Amino acid sequence: MFVACLSTENSNSEPKEARIEAPLFLGFSTDDKIGTIQPHNDALVATLRIEGYDVKRVLVDQRSIVKIMYPDLYKWLNLKPEDLTAYDSPIVSFEGKTVTPRGQIGLPIQIGLDVMKVDFIVVDVYSPYMAIVARPWFHALEAVSSTLYQKVKYPSNDQVKEIVGNQSMARQCIVAAILHRLNTESSASTERNL
Repeated sequence: MFVACLSTENSNSEPKEARIEAPLFLGFSTDDKIGTIQPHNDALVATLRIEGYDVKRVLVDQRSIVKIMYPDLYKWLNLKPEDLTAYDSPIVSFEGKTVTPRGQIGLPIQIGLDVMKVDFIVVDVYSPYMAIVARPWFHALEAVSSTLYQKVKYPSNDQVKEIVGNQSMARQCIVAAILHRLNTESSASTERNL
């Protein structure tokens, strides 16, 4: 918290300091747009340190409640089926398909000096993202995010810290998703015509 000192006078007319604690302000101003391409409709995609590795293409999605790990990250971290715990509740993919997860795994995410364990649900479906961090992560971090400003802000050691998104990476992910969908539709069309 920020500490403000106010001077008050006592009966001896000597100044006395009173401490007033004000909560940290977790918000955004026009200065937070500096370095972003405006206007835009980009998702908030960032690099996070997961399991000791800098992982690019992490979708920061405050609307979701499920933290997801996709096959590319699963393979990159050399995880094995025995590393997973059971998770048998189906989830719905971006394409609206029901997906049965491979399992769940708890991994540390480090942000600055703060480390927090996150339980990822591992799915075996295509995604241009490596992972998704979701609302429970925000709540645990006491964070706020903005896709407009391309930032996540959170309190840490009486300061406001931030994670900055990467618009170029977000746009690459969209292009990859569109190309994947076109290739999938083209393959399905070719198979129907055979």
